[in-house]
Amino acid sequence: MPAINVNPTRMELTRLKGRLRTASRGHKLLKDKRDELMKQFMETVRENRAIRARVEEGLTRANAAFAAASAVMSPEMLEQAILYPRKSVSLQMEFQNIMSVDVPVYRFQTSESEGDNPCPYSFASTSGELDEAVELLSQVFQDMLRLAEVEKTSQLLAGEIEKTRRRVNALEYVKIPQMEEAIKYISMKLDENERSATIRLMKVKDMILKEAIQERQEADAQAVEAFEEAESQEV
Repeated sequence: MPAINVNPTRMELTRLKGRLRTASRGHKLLKDKRDELMKQFMETVRENRAIRARVEEGLTRANAAFAAASAVMSPEMLEQAILYPRKSVSLQMEFQNIMSVDVPVYRFQTSESEGDNPCPYSFASTSGELDEAVELLSQVFQDMLRLAEVEKTSQLLAGEIEKTRRRVNALEYVKIPQMEEAIKYISMKLDENERSATIRLMKVKDMILKEAIQERQEADAQAVEAFEEAESQEV
């Protein structure tokens, strides 16, 4: 008996064959999707690794510069220097479709207040180490935003790969074998029914033939008796 309950009819056999063809095509498409997702995921992971290394290096240098600035400036003066930034940042998030997965794309714009000094403080009251730290943080900000985008993309792709893998395995090891087993079972039952019907027809044919022969023999016997009776009357 197959793992699923089926009626051993030709209509059910035709329906299962259609479902099997659809499942086989879906299995191939899902495998192709899984392979392409894996390719995109590996590229994203490599980019993530490279960007993370740049961000960590930039933050390390910026922290070192801030530590040097803190050593030559008082905490109050340092806090006052960076309290009011001259730049404002607006962030926009869009979505990009990668193999039916919507991944985020971050875009930001900066706007500066009027003035020639790009830093939020006066050069006369601060140290050069603070200028270097602010410049390093400004440079690493773009990489940090790209890192957040790439890491989120990696998470979404990994989740979609896992779902696709489960669907591929379900079709390959459960659904398709069950349908193939059901088709084999129905085919065997139909063949068995056909053989049984053929045997019954042959038996009916033999019975009809025997009856015909018996009727013929009885008719011949009756004819012989009638002939003999006619001869005896003549004598």
